[in-house]
Amino acid sequence: MASANEGDVEFPILCETCLGENPYVRMTKERLGKECKICTRAFTIFRWLPGRGMRYKKTEICPTCAKLKNVCQTCILDLEHGLPVQVRDTMLSIQDEVPRQESNRRDYLAKMANSLEVMGEQTDFSGKAQPVGREMLKRMARKDPYYQRNRAHICSFFVKGQCTRGNECPYRHEMPQGDSELAKQNIVDRYHGKNDPVARRMLARSLKTDRLDAPEDKSITSLFVLGLDQSVTEADLRDHFLPFGELKSVVVVPKGNCAFVNFKQRAGAEAAALAALSGCSINDKSLKVAWGKPRPKGPKSELALAGAGGKETATAADSQPPTRASIPLPPGARRESALYPSQDPTAQGAYSK
Repeated sequence: MASANEGDVEFPILCETCLGENPYVRMTKERLGKECKICTRAFTIFRWLPGRGMRYKKTEICPTCAKLKNVCQTCILDLEHGLPVQVRDTMLSIQDEVPRQESNRRDYLAKMANSLEVMGEQTDFSGKAQPVGREMLKRMARKDPYYQRNRAHICSFFVKGQCTRGNECPYRHEMPQGDSELAKQNIVDRYHGKNDPVARRMLARSLKTDRLDAPEDKSITSLFVLGLDQSVTEADLRDHFLPFGELKSVVVVPKGNCAFVNFKQRAGAEAAALAALSGCSINDKSLKVAWGKPRPKGPKSELALAGAGGKETATAADSQPPTRASIPLPPGARRESALYPSQDPTAQGAYSK
């Protein structure tokens, strides 16, 4: 059973990758020619060739199911970010409300088809209410269309060594490469955002790159905040990081659009870094948080430590500049010929006899 609007579609809901790079693409249209793989209702299918050397593509799901999830009718990927539904819903905390059972799903989609015509989209897939998740999706999404996804499939007869078509074969004569798990994808699972191998790999990679590994030096209790602007003040930073622990100081660097948040205890800094894994947003501004670096060690730091009452003390002989007699001579030079004012770093070019 199909609704009246399912057969009166003039153009499918497609992403830029599936449509192809040819702006004058030609499509064939068949009214109510196929069942939707999600709701099993008949809908108008479209078939086209994205470009030379590509394979013919067609719509797989009906427009109603595509509108409910804001996905492409062919690749079932998000239209705005080009990512799997499971990745988008995880980042934006969107719950899948479409029933999995066939009878319940058919009734639910029939009701939603009428509501979409009256009220339009009801779910915020753009991430306006979740600015942190939206920024993470932008980092994971592709900047340009990936037309290599439209290439022809690999010839199974060539893999077996039995293809006799040669150059006339419409399929690719290549050996399969990559993980075999990625080839086991189901359109229904991809649509509902469940058990998607591509989404699992992308989420695991994102957690690995975005995690904040605590430094081994326990004396580091500062966090580095990057991406500030005039809308984020020092008071806003204090209000955001104060719940994690008592603060020692907050230093804002306006020229660098960054800030240093110094905690009194290491536990507070670790708690703030752990909370920043899911993103840090202040006044609708997405910020990047990283651990501070340890202070450089050298003679100045050792003298400061001695002056502060440290265990190591600097003697008067250690603080004296080197004399001319302690300066090593060049190879083959005698003491009398090598003594000249420029060898003495304390004389600064002048030597008084």
